Amino acid sequence: MIENPRIEALRRRLEKDPASIAFAQLAEEYRRGGDYQQAIAICREGLMRHPGYLSAQVTLGRALIERGQFDEARKELEAVLSVAPDNLAAIRALAEIHQQLGETEIAHLGGPEIAAPPVLSGSDPSDAATQGVESPHHQGLTPPSESDPALPVLEDWLDAIVADRARSRDV
Repeated sequence: MIENPRIEALRRRLEKDPASIAFAQLAEEYRRGGDYQQAIAICREGLMRHPGYLSAQVTLGRALIERGQFDEARKELEAVLSVAPDNLAAIRALAEIHQQLGETEIAHLGGPEIAAPPVLSGSDPSDAATQGVESPHHQGLTPPSESDPALPVLEDWLDAIVADRARSRDV
């Protein structure tokens, strides 16, 4: 088996400094290379030292998805979104779980905190602060996909994020 030189460099870096956040990069390299179990192990060990490292949690969630461990993956990804509701990588990974499980409603992406993240709670499309803020989807430029049920869910999330940002600029 040919070893990835990036993996070797990151391993050496972690050997020199076990407390380094380079564990997340190493885990992502393993995940991209298809060694999901190694990516999971590295993420879990590194997250014990750096529990709030969101990129590592997303990598862990994505590796868990690849192993079919959807409940564990969802837990990690929802934790990311509870802190960073506009984390696109976590949103996409949750949408992948949604698609893999054949779920068709946004509520299945997670509990109420995911369907209406704290930053977005109380957002009302008729709110004066969101007037004039439309996504390409709502303008009719991007037709919803019949073949990928996750796309409309993602578009709704992104619409809510855009509306929330527009409202916070007005404040």
